[in-house]
Amino acid sequence: MANNNPTKTQFEQMKYEIANEVGVNLKQGYNGDLSSYEAGKIGGNIVKRVFQSYTGNQYNVTQK
Repeated sequence: MANNNPTKTQFEQMKYEIANEVGVNLKQGYNGDLSSYEAGKIGGNIVKRVFQSYTGNQYNVTQK
């Protein structure tokens, strides 16, 4: 059976890619200076991307 779970390094790479795409300055190590909003932008986009890869469906959300 194939393992479809991303590895930790793949997840880390995706996290930094998304942070760069949404304009959040994410750095190696401590990131306690991020606002809740910035962290949520990264986390929400991670969930969206994982959902898309799992289902093959696009999840379109209008942004404010």
